[in-house]
Amino acid sequence: MALDRSDVKNIAELARLSLTEDQIGQYQSDLSNILELVEQMNAVNTDDVQPLAHPTDAVQRLRADVVTETNQREKFMACAPAQEDGLFLVPKVID
Repeated sequence: MALDRSDVKNIAELARLSLTEDQIGQYQSDLSNILELVEQMNAVNTDDVQPLAHPTDAVQRLRADVVTETNQREKFMACAPAQEDGLFLVPKVID
């Protein structure tokens, strides 16, 4: 399906694009090529092709949800410049 210049101008208007006359010719060629490719893909017989659920059909290996580090809260709080009730205090950045 080939587009003519009026089709490209209409598409550009709908897309709120401002195209020069040179750009209209280039867009006409590019869009016609895209539509030709779509027509070629639609012509392929896919009746016996099964839908693909996932491109790799990979299964994620999951690890057990277990604690791997010890609680170091007191150590980190000791390094904090300001803290209160076990929370870090930071300067106010929004009034």
